[in-house]
Amino acid sequence: MVEDISTLTEDQIEDIEKQTTRWLFQAVLDFGLEAYEIFLRSPDEVQDIAEDVTRELLDRLSGYTVPQRIYGTVDYKKARYVILPERLVRQALFVDSKAEKSKATATIQMSQISLHVRQIRAGSPLDEPGLLPKISVYNGKQYLTTTAFLHFNYAKENEHLLKAVTVCCLPNGLLQGRYNPNALDSFWRAGRDAPTLGEDFRVRVNFDALKSKANWRVQRIEYHPDLGQCIGVWSE
Repeated sequence: MVEDISTLTEDQIEDIEKQTTRWLFQAVLDFGLEAYEIFLRSPDEVQDIAEDVTRELLDRLSGYTVPQRIYGTVDYKKARYVILPERLVRQALFVDSKAEKSKATATIQMSQISLHVRQIRAGSPLDEPGLLPKISVYNGKQYLTTTAFLHFNYAKENEHLLKAVTVCCLPNGLLQGRYNPNALDSFWRAGRDAPTLGEDFRVRVNFDALKSKANWRVQRIEYHPDLGQCIGVWSE
C-alpha cells in the first residue's frame, strides 16, 4: 500500500489514471445501448439523464470500494483502491457528466479539477488554480485525486438522440508540467462564463488537444441502434 501519495512518480500516476480510464471505458461499453434508449425515452432534461446514466453504469462496475465517504461537486464520487501489479493506491475518484451538442469540447468547473488552468485569454496569460486537492485526505489517509468525465454527445436536431459518449480523464495536478506547463502549451479553451456578470470562472477541455498529449486519455464510444450495437475500440 502506498501511504504517501507524494512518493509516486509521474509515470506511476499516469498508470493509475490510465487504468481508471480503461475501467470507465469498459463500464460505458458494458452498459451498451441502454444509454441510447434511456436518452430516447426519458422526458427529463438531457443533463439530468446524463447524470442518471453515469451513476447507474458505474454502480454496475463498482470496482474495489473503500468504505469512506468523499466530497465534491460531481455526479459520481467514490473512494476506491487501484490495484496494480507493483502497488496498491487509494484513489478519490470524481466522475462528472456532460451533455452537449459539441463533440469537440466539454465545459469544466474549477471545483472539479486539481490542475491549474494555464491559457491565453483575451490576449493575456492566465493561471487559475483548480479547487480540488491533488492529494485528498480523509481520516488521516491519503488518496490520489482523479477526475474524469463522461461527455454525452447528442444530435443537434434532437437532444434526446444520443450519438456518442466520450470518456475523458484529466491529469492530476501533480502532472501539471507534463500537460499544461504554461499558458502557451495548453489543452484548455475559454469557457462559457461572463466575469462581468459575476459568473464563476469556467473552462473547456479540447479533446483533440488533450489527445495530442496522451491519446489514451480520450476515448470515444458511438451508438448504432440500426446495427443494435454500441461500438468503441480502445485507442492507445
